[in-house]
Parts: sequence; structure tokens; C-alpha cells
Amino acid sequence: MLRTWRFVTILLAALGLTLGAAHALELPPKMNYDAEMYTAVTSTLYRLFGSVGAVIQSAAILAALVLTFVVRGRPTFRLTLLGALGLVLSLVLWGALVAPVNAEWLRVMESTPESVAEAYLRLRPRWEYGHVAAFAAWLIGFGLLVLSVLRETPAERSTAVRRNNALQPTSFGSGRGTQP
Repeated sequence: MLRTWRFVTILLAALGLTLGAAHALELPPKMNYDAEMYTAVTSTLYRLFGSVGAVIQSAAILAALVLTFVVRGRPTFRLTLLGALGLVLSLVLWGALVAPVNAEWLRVMESTPESVAEAYLRLRPRWEYGHVAAFAAWLIGFGLLVLSVLRETPAERSTAVRRNNALQPTSFGSGRGTQP
């Protein structure tokens, strides 16, 4: 059960990481777009980020919290807990920095559509850098979750042990380590 929860958590957290990475990589060119281009890109490109992305990231947070419960009492509990908290912090940052911008853009689109381009430019820095802040927290959380798995992975055996085992007869007939 532990391996399954770790796999599901890492997979979902990795998928959730792609959303923030996309925003971070797009930031430099988008900060130079004129109002019309920025409005066109931002109002069309991210439609699935809100629906599909929200499900993936919510599932990742839930899986990380369940994994934290599953590993309580183990040496990696703290790393797992900190990783889960990193994912939660990412969501909190998104809610505090990005969600209000989305709400304001929607309000402007519904009330004064002629002001949309101006609103996009005015709110662009908060929206773009808010995504980067959320991405950074998610990346730290993801890294801590991966580290928690690596901490419980058995260390590589020493070279002497591997060399000794290589000289042992094998049943596979590979010729390596077999008797003449």
C-alpha cells in the first residue's frame, strides 16, 4: 500500500508541476506582449488549466496528505509532511495572488468589455508572478516528496559486494561468473 500511495502521489505531483512550469517558461515573452496579444493569449490558452489542472493539483494534495498519514512514525514522515505542505502552500499562493486577478478579469469582461485589454495589462504582473510563486512552492513540495522516497530507498551496495557477487555462478548461462 505504501508503494502505491508514493507512486500515485509522485505522479500527480509531477503532473501538477507541469502547469506551473508552463507558466514560468512563458513568462518572459508574455511580459513583452502588447495589450491585444496578451489578452488574446491569456483569455484562450488557459481554459483547461482551471478545470483539468485544478483536479490534478487537488488530487495531488489529497494524495500527499494521505501519504503523510500512511508514513506517520517512519523516518521520512517529516519530509513527506513538508512536501505535502509545499503543495498546500502553492495552492494558498495561487488563491491569494492569482485567483483575485482571475475574478477581476471576469468582472471587467462582464461589465466593461472595452476595458479588458487595459485590465489585462494592469493585472499582468500580479498574475504572472503569482503563478511563478505558486510554481516555486509546488516545486519545493515535489522535491521534498521525491526526497522522502529516496531516503527510504536502500543505499547502493558497496563495490566489493557487487564484485564478489559477480564472481558467483549464475543460473542464466550468461558466461559471466560461471564455471568452465
